[in-house]
Amino acid sequence: MIAVKVGSADAACRRNAPGYASTVAHDPIAHLPTDHGVPPGAEHPRRFRPKLRYELVGCGLHGHELIGTDLADIPEDYRLVALDDGPDGTRWHRCLRCDSWLPLPPPASPVTRTPEPLTDIEVPLRGRPLRDRFVLRLIAVDRSVHFLVLGALAVAILLFAQHKSALQGDYTRILNRLQGGVGGPLSDTPHSGWLGDFDKLFAISTSHLYWYGVAVAAYAAINGIEAFGLWRARRWAEYLTLIEVAVLLPVEIHELTVRISVLKILTLVLNLAVVAYLLFAHRLFGIRGGGHADRAEKEADTGWPALERATPWLPTAAGDCATIAPEETPSRPAPAHAR
Repeated sequence: MIAVKVGSADAACRRNAPGYASTVAHDPIAHLPTDHGVPPGAEHPRRFRPKLRYELVGCGLHGHELIGTDLADIPEDYRLVALDDGPDGTRWHRCLRCDSWLPLPPPASPVTRTPEPLTDIEVPLRGRPLRDRFVLRLIAVDRSVHFLVLGALAVAILLFAQHKSALQGDYTRILNRLQGGVGGPLSDTPHSGWLGDFDKLFAISTSHLYWYGVAVAAYAAINGIEAFGLWRARRWAEYLTLIEVAVLLPVEIHELTVRISVLKILTLVLNLAVVAYLLFAHRLFGIRGGGHADRAEKEADTGWPALERATPWLPTAAGDCATIAPEETPSRPAPAHAR
């Protein structure tokens, strides 16, 4: 665990430095750090390179993550995430996800329980880990669609193989009646188009149909496993998805040489994007530092330390400045708070 005093002397007292007020008045975010410390959505806008802030998307979908809204009094060690203007005054609560400070009235029925330490409160995902969750779950949805479609196809193939003889007899009888009634050729004559495809399908042996059904079912199961692992952000699922998609890329390219269609082009582009994202953004197979560099980058945006770095200044209740002074090395990411 870590016990620290809240705030930063230099950062908190910069508002008292000469020229600070004029700087803030000219540019409200000029005093904020220029890298990870900038709250989501507070960066200088880029005209031709807009940046999607997943923290704001997450809060838009699930609401803000606020703590201490039901407390009778804001404890001193909550100053990192909540401020009190005084008795019956407005309270300011900080969203743990998007860093927004929201003014709220004091609770109508406050609780008198002892507030739990901030170290016991889990900070929601932010930054790179949150972006990865959105993207990986989007890929997981795509894999889930593949699982459902391929699973249905496998069931259809196995049922067709089981009832092939009866279906072939019905097909031949219906085709003879339709074509014979209009004076056309009978079922034993060569067909083209859809009828030709049906003829090829019935020409496949039953044993081969069973093998095809089992193969499609196995491929559907692989997609289902990928979807489960990607939804839970498992690295083994990223490797499995990358290998599965990369192996089928030559097949998709060959299909385009046979016949071009919009669906095939979109599928190829989507799979290439998935391969590039998993390979480079997640540093698979040792690329760009591998798993060690990937974990280090995620840890930089995870937990209470990331929240502290996004705090450019933090006034105390009396308006003076406190100094962040870690006293103990934590066993896991922990917040800046005073016991």
